[in-house]
Amino acid sequence: MTSISKSALLQAKGPFATILRNRSLTFELSKREILGRYRGASFGLLWSLISPFLMLGVYTFAFGNILKSRWPQTGDEHHSFALILFMGLIIHGFFAECINRSPQLIVGNANYVKRVVFPLEILPWPMVFSALFHFAMNLLAFVILQIFLDGRVSWTIVLVPITMAPLVLLALGASWALAALGVYFRDVSQITGVLTTALLFTSTAIMPITAVGPREQWIFRLNPLTFIIDQSREVALWGQLPDWSGLGLYAIGALFVTYIGYSAFAATRRGFADVL
Repeated sequence: MTSISKSALLQAKGPFATILRNRSLTFELSKREILGRYRGASFGLLWSLISPFLMLGVYTFAFGNILKSRWPQTGDEHHSFALILFMGLIIHGFFAECINRSPQLIVGNANYVKRVVFPLEILPWPMVFSALFHFAMNLLAFVILQIFLDGRVSWTIVLVPITMAPLVLLALGASWALAALGVYFRDVSQITGVLTTALLFTSTAIMPITAVGPREQWIFRLNPLTFIIDQSREVALWGQLPDWSGLGLYAIGALFVTYIGYSAFAATRRGFADVL
């Protein structure tokens, strides 16, 4: 294989080539991300299971008991509403963690920028893997809660990783773009917090799209979380197969965002040291 063809192959792999070249480093950084969050806590990693139940209790009480929110498929069943709400919240939580932390990835690791040999482009990977770990813990809590409340779990819940895969690609692309943007514009980290809150309340995470007026429904449909949340609920709660064609189209769009975000990061990384 000629050097030109090797270069072309590496460019085609783009964002995925970096993790292939730095598997061990990515693993160590991911482990540090996960363990570092609970360092010093009495319960340690158990908080990754405790926190979801606490969050679920607060939101279920607020939306189910106080606001009397209901879902068309469940009628007045409070426990079913709790499961529906929980699935939406853990998907939003995964995406929000990636978006909110991305602007600080380079700024918060300025010492890496000065190390010429350090592959800065791998930094989004450990962050996304850490968010995926907590999503997995939340999903485990969801399964435990579903067994306790309904006494069963549909086999289609094993398809949740497939419904989540396009969102992971989208989160990666957004992370590279925001990480680069956060170096030059420090106010980005203030905007992302507002953005992720808006994404929560304009998606089907906490309310069905039928509860929204016809004039506002387009906002919910454009929200990148809505389709993934709805598909994850289909397979996890109602035992339905996902919309394969819809997931395929979403994955193509998310892959495009991944390459755009990675390209933007690669094009601007030379100026990081000058700014920092």
